[in-house]
Amino acid sequence: MSYIRKSVEALSGYVPGEQPDDPSIIKLNTNENPYAASPCVGEALRGFDALALGFYPDPVCRALRTRLAELHGCRHEQVFVGNGSDEVLALSTRAFVENDGAVGFFDPTYSLYPVLAEIRAVKQHVVALKEDFSWPIDAAVAELGADPACSLFFFTNPNAPTGRLCPLDEVRRFCVGFKGVVVLDEAYVDFAASDCEALALELDNVLIARTLSKSYSLAGLRLGYAVGDAALVEALYKIKDSYNVDAVAQAMALAALSDVPAMRSNVARVIVTRERLATALAGLGFEVCPSQANFLWVSPPRKTAEEMFDALRAQRILVRYFPGERTGRFLRITIGTDADIDRLLSVVKTLCRDGEPERRT
Repeated sequence: MSYIRKSVEALSGYVPGEQPDDPSIIKLNTNENPYAASPCVGEALRGFDALALGFYPDPVCRALRTRLAELHGCRHEQVFVGNGSDEVLALSTRAFVENDGAVGFFDPTYSLYPVLAEIRAVKQHVVALKEDFSWPIDAAVAELGADPACSLFFFTNPNAPTGRLCPLDEVRRFCVGFKGVVVLDEAYVDFAASDCEALALELDNVLIARTLSKSYSLAGLRLGYAVGDAALVEALYKIKDSYNVDAVAQAMALAALSDVPAMRSNVARVIVTRERLATALAGLGFEVCPSQANFLWVSPPRKTAEEMFDALRAQRILVRYFPGERTGRFLRITIGTDADIDRLLSVVKTLCRDGEPERRT
């Protein structure tokens, strides 16, 4: 006899990128920021009173919500703070999808979405992106309109793993046309030329989900949030864990959000390196998808993506490879430091000449 739900036994689970212990490995596989967070974070950590850990943290993150409301020009009732933006996504599947409902998303996109639907044991409505990974907005709205069970749609913008940015007017058309809740997953939006904040503040069926993991260099902190209609935010608060964001995370996040210029400075460095890498890889014959994120989605020449992935790994450079019909030709490469990218390009140039660099040990 099994004590585990059948749906849980059947699901594969989310597979995160490899996290090596060896600091000499060049890690370009999990979209972390290669630069340090604001010095304010370190100062806050050094000044944190350990005695405070003996008490429960603020269960509704009042100080953080006030600061985020200031940054987004809204009321604190329109802000939800969670344990990474992944908690926002998971709670959305519980708050906005009935047991006989469905979760929608584009394909390819963030590989956590189908796992969240499988955990809830609800249907998935998958809408294929176009051949160039752009969005079939009008066709998607029509298709989803014929599926009343689909009450929640995850729309990643910029998209992962492609890095493409959907224009605001097209996103608006989708959100107005879709009859359920749209979660605009903007994990990478600080690296992009525009965002969809206005839609979350204007439309009552839209939430934007943000994270401090990428642009704020705080992936290890696990702090994310959502902004949108107060009724949607209240629904998330009803079902969250009692104390979902710990006291240290709240204090460090508040410190980071007090120094937005430091984040912007790091983002600017990443964007410059991103454009340099995109130009260099295109010059080597790579197909490079236009990116507005902190990574590139590229298809290598002469070698398959899997062969290039293995060859780079042999040189102690980790990138991300997603097997599959739509994704198997491509690699996702996180933007690292200039030194990381110089090493990557050196190895790639040799590989593209059909040579094999000496294996690093």
